[in-house]
Amino acid sequence: MNSSCLRTALIAAMLSLGTSSVLAQPTAAASAPASAPAAMASAGVSETGMIAWYGRKFAGRKTASGEAFDPEALTMAHKTLPIGTKVKITNPKNNKSVIVRVNDRGPTQAGRVGDVSLAAARKLGMVKSGVIEAQLAVLETAPEKKR
Repeated sequence: MNSSCLRTALIAAMLSLGTSSVLAQPTAAASAPASAPAAMASAGVSETGMIAWYGRKFAGRKTASGEAFDPEALTMAHKTLPIGTKVKITNPKNNKSVIVRVNDRGPTQAGRVGDVSLAAARKLGMVKSGVIEAQLAVLETAPEKKR
């Protein structure tokens, strides 16, 4: 079985088991490997989970998209969404939202669905807390690049 079939089978198994971090909208994968197809990538699909922010310490480092990380840009890291996907993130505690672009892979911390830039964290009102539960909604899916 090639790796593409294996990934598809893994995602199908996860979807049949269900997950508490995915809202009841079009089906979405739970925490899948970073190389897995982006099952949450369809516009309108939502996910709820913990996010954190990362800032100046990582400024200038190369992201998965190939660009240098800019803490003042409205960007995020996500494990499976295609690079370039636009996501609306909402902090349900204060109802603040921001639209970000996926430009990196992560988070590496277990139990988190994403990491946002410092600029996005400011707009979400989460700089002090560092980590929040958030709602993610895919607005626009970036086309996946052929290998």
